[in-house]
Amino acid sequence: MNRMSLCLIAIVILITSCQSNKKKGNVDSSNDNEISIQERIENNIYTIEENGKSDSLVTTIQSRMKALNVPGLSIAVFDNNEILWSKGYGKKNKETEEDVNENTIFQAASISKPIASVAAFKLIEEDKFSLNDDVNSKLKRWQVPNNGFTKKEKVTPSRIMSHTSGLSTSGFQGYNKKDSIPTLIEILQGSKTTNSEPVRVFQKPGESEFYSGGGMEVLQMLMEDVSGKEFPQLLKDLVLNPTGMNNSSFSYPLPEKLRKLIAYGYDEKGKIIDGGYHIYPEKAAAGLWSNPTDLAHFMIALGKSYRGEDNSLLKQKSAKTMMTRVPNAGGIGIGIDGKGKAFRFRHTGGNAGFVCYAVSFADTGRGVVIMTNSDNGFQIIHEIVRAISKEYNWPAMWMRE
Repeated sequence: MNRMSLCLIAIVILITSCQSNKKKGNVDSSNDNEISIQERIENNIYTIEENGKSDSLVTTIQSRMKALNVPGLSIAVFDNNEILWSKGYGKKNKETEEDVNENTIFQAASISKPIASVAAFKLIEEDKFSLNDDVNSKLKRWQVPNNGFTKKEKVTPSRIMSHTSGLSTSGFQGYNKKDSIPTLIEILQGSKTTNSEPVRVFQKPGESEFYSGGGMEVLQMLMEDVSGKEFPQLLKDLVLNPTGMNNSSFSYPLPEKLRKLIAYGYDEKGKIIDGGYHIYPEKAAAGLWSNPTDLAHFMIALGKSYRGEDNSLLKQKSAKTMMTRVPNAGGIGIGIDGKGKAFRFRHTGGNAGFVCYAVSFADTGRGVVIMTNSDNGFQIIHEIVRAISKEYNWPAMWMRE
């Protein structure tokens, strides 16, 4: 083989090698970029003061968790309808020193509400009831007690989900594992077995906003009555399975495969919640166990519905209705903030020993879900959310910012 042939072969090998390395380099640089952004977020947390401004001192997620007495925390960040990264930090159980990972499940608390609301909209799409029905016209096992407030205006699904129904009972305390757990009817009636008041209309429906977990229990009753299914199975069929929320459940006891994934909850002083966690039979209001990855899948699917993209959740009209502001309130089933490219849907959650936050920009399929096993979680969640916005150059994502 002559020298010219050898040179040509060498050139071909060099070009092929460069092209191969270039392809690999593109993938690697993308991964390196994501890792570096993740690391910058983890190591560039600024304390947020009471006035909402960030302190000039920088700290890390782990250091901030220690300072705020937050044992465990989990994050999922997504963009363009895909999860960029997810990671757990700290301990899911301080006594056993088990670590939080991306599969660890937490109580989603009030983030149960938008998921229940999406299921309600799916039943509306199936003509099981309408947004503006008087719920008493569909309820079979129990009725909202009529009084002076309901003579002219009625309790409707739309008003329940927008918290303008006039129904009482803001939130629920949960029950110890040793307690007698009340049924849904007992919760609505406020019987002796419950630790909450009866769910009643205490102001004119449609007049003003009052955050009502009790209202969501009326919606739960309605959904069970019109579908003939128990709530956990109904939600599994309508929302959890279609969105791939494989490590999430409204059931109690939890399915066996999920029990080993549980994070235990801790109070403000770092003391474990009695029994590790409370039981919330008020499922539509507070009963979901989940993790940030699963909730990110839900937020992505809901965003796709809003934009009219192929999805397994809702028709675009339903999602648009959910994210339309009700006078003197928020959206129908979910909180909304911002305008234009900053328009976003979100919800917070807080049960005994658990705090969480989920947010997504409606037009871009990007957002974040953060869950903690501490009553002190809101502060660090706010700070991490702000760090994520800064490092990715996204608009503000916190409530009303």
